[in-house]
Amino acid sequence: MPPLEFSAVVLAAGHSTRMGSDKALLEFAGVALWRRQHAMLRQAGAAEIFISAREEQLWAQGEHVVRDAVAGGGPLGGLVAALERAAHGHLAVLAVDLPKMEAKWFQSLLAECSAGVGAVARRTGNGDFFEPLAAVYPREILGLARAAVTRREFSLQRLLVAAEAEQLMRVRGLRADESVMLENWNEPVR
Repeated sequence: MPPLEFSAVVLAAGHSTRMGSDKALLEFAGVALWRRQHAMLRQAGAAEIFISAREEQLWAQGEHVVRDAVAGGGPLGGLVAALERAAHGHLAVLAVDLPKMEAKWFQSLLAECSAGVGAVARRTGNGDFFEPLAAVYPREILGLARAAVTRREFSLQRLLVAAEAEQLMRVRGLRADESVMLENWNEPVR
């Protein structure tokens, strides 16, 4: 089977309140996080990559910048905006503040995908929850996502529960050695 063609988006439109400055511009190993995530998604095989950013984020310019579908909608707003523009049937979503993410994560999720079906990992143990900010969404989830926006229910966890019930997402467990890739930066390193 040929490799799955997919689009991708780096979610960087958050306000970074706890961090105190725009997380997208923080450096990890000498590279701004948004550039690092963009390069990693390219390495994973993305055919096109969008950056979800706010109007005032002047570093994010050009045709591959998407603005959230609804103000205050959080990552769901960026997901909807990117799905609406994506040229391919699957969209890899990656938060800008996951600096240890690796291309192999998305390659393993893409191996779980099929026509109309995406993939996401779920943590178990101290409360089960999905990892929605490092997942692959099918275009077919757009109807559920738009409906959630209309209801002003911006929880990606709830969206994924509905998508799993509709068989739009395959869910896999999270291996212990993968947890490090999902560590996010929310506060300055002290």
